[in-house]
Amino acid sequence: MKMPCGMPFIIVAVVVLTVPPTASARPEAPIKAMMAKVNTQLETGGGNVRLWVVETHTASQSEGQIVYFKNRTLQLDADWVPADPRRDGRTDISWLSDNVEGMATGVFLADTQAAIGRAMTTWNSVGCASIPLANLGDGGLDWGYVQYLLGTGGLPGWSADYTLAGWLPGEFFENVGGPGASDIILGVTFTFIWVDDSTGTPTDIDNNHKADVAFRETYFNNKFEWGINTGSPIDVESIVLHEAGHGLSLGHFGKLFQTDANGRFHFAPLAVMNAGYTGVQQDLKGTDVGAFCSIWSSWPNR
Repeated sequence: MKMPCGMPFIIVAVVVLTVPPTASARPEAPIKAMMAKVNTQLETGGGNVRLWVVETHTASQSEGQIVYFKNRTLQLDADWVPADPRRDGRTDISWLSDNVEGMATGVFLADTQAAIGRAMTTWNSVGCASIPLANLGDGGLDWGYVQYLLGTGGLPGWSADYTLAGWLPGEFFENVGGPGASDIILGVTFTFIWVDDSTGTPTDIDNNHKADVAFRETYFNNKFEWGINTGSPIDVESIVLHEAGHGLSLGHFGKLFQTDANGRFHFAPLAVMNAGYTGVQQDLKGTDVGAFCSIWSSWPNR
């Protein structure tokens, strides 16, 4: 397990997946308060970790939003560095799924983990790139550095580049988004980036004008009912596929619009990485693949 001591980094982005919020329920103010609390805690502890931005992902009835801790002075873009010496010079992207808290409500552990494996295989099978994604296995430990910082379990460190840190009770999401957030948030992805040890500023050692990712974590909300191959309850594989896209540096895309005649909401184009849950989506669409290839097709020679 890697420990944060002597390894400076900051959280640059947090991606939150929600069900349809009302205007009064949008969690911007509570999330800002949580971010300030976490950053005060980290500063007091002498660490070089900072929580920078929260991006919400909603169901089709509402578009997502981005909540910044400070004014946006840094591009949201952050990416992995091939052969990064701070990641032991590896050219793979390692991942693990926490089995200690790895069972979604309403789904057996084996079925939950099988759905996660299928989602990760989908990304790893895109023909334009050979990353590869390497499954480390969870080692029977309760992974989750953000979870640890918020005092709800987890560990003060990380092992994989990308950790699916499990299905947590609603209280965790109340800590993230404030009262009522557990009724809105489905999942949240945190991005940590490396910062310079002396200045505390984001590093860009490969000069690609993007912050250097240290690691990422995703959490899912067990207050909701989950299912396999079903839009309601919420489909495990569809949500994992979307969140793993964030884990691989993809953002949201697609425009939301409403048909006046019937009041239905649509995305154009429809994609796994739309800023809203629209039901079962277990196959990448053209826009998903194009975005993925724009990031990974030249890996690790970029």
